[in-house]
Amino acid sequence: MTKGGAVSSWQEGSGKASRGKAGSVGHGDGMAERLFRRAQARLTVVVTDESGMSTVEYAIGTVAAAAFGAILYTVVTGDSIVSALTNIISRALNTNV
Repeated sequence: MTKGGAVSSWQEGSGKASRGKAGSVGHGDGMAERLFRRAQARLTVVVTDESGMSTVEYAIGTVAAAAFGAILYTVVTGDSIVSALTNIISRALNTNV
C-alpha cells in the first residue's frame, strides 16, 4: 500500500493489476494483461523446468572422470611406479618353489 491507500501492485488474491484505491480491482481485460499473463506463465515454466539438469550433471561427471583418469595414468606411468611394479613381477617370477 502506498500513501492514501492506493495500490500499485497486484491485488491480494485477485490476479489483476490495479492502480486504484485499496480493495478495488482494476480492469485488466486488455492486451497488456494477456501479455503479462503469458510472460508470467513462461517464466514459471522456465524457473521450474529441470529437464536440462541431467545433461549438465553428466557433462560434469564425464569431465571429472577424464581428469581422474589422466591423473591415474600420470601416476602409474611415473618412473617410481613402473620400477616398483617391475620389481614385484620379477620377484614373483624368480621365486623358488
